[in-house]
Amino acid sequence: MKDKVLSLISIAAKSGNVASGEFMTEKSVKEKKSFLVIVSEEASDATKKKFTDMCSYHKTEIRFYATKDDLGRCIGKEFRASLSVNDEGLANALLKKIDMNKSEGDDD
Repeated sequence: MKDKVLSLISIAAKSGNVASGEFMTEKSVKEKKSFLVIVSEEASDATKKKFTDMCSYHKTEIRFYATKDDLGRCIGKEFRASLSVNDEGLANALLKKIDMNKSEGDDD
């Protein structure tokens, strides 16, 4: 099931609607360009707290998903702990898929 989420992230990246890495993700959120932040499930507690607090303050959706390697690979980069989806339609599609996976309890 994760493949569909990673495929959507890949599409967002190819269309130029993803900012990745801690600095660029933070910049997108603060500039109100981000519709969704995805943080790797492997990210440190400090990183998770930082993005959770920032997204809460800026009213941006956040989800914890996939490994750092998976997130990086699907956007054609090395491992990434965080990324921002800067397209509302793609962000909404990703939210639906991620939330559906979580509610089904499907971690694969």
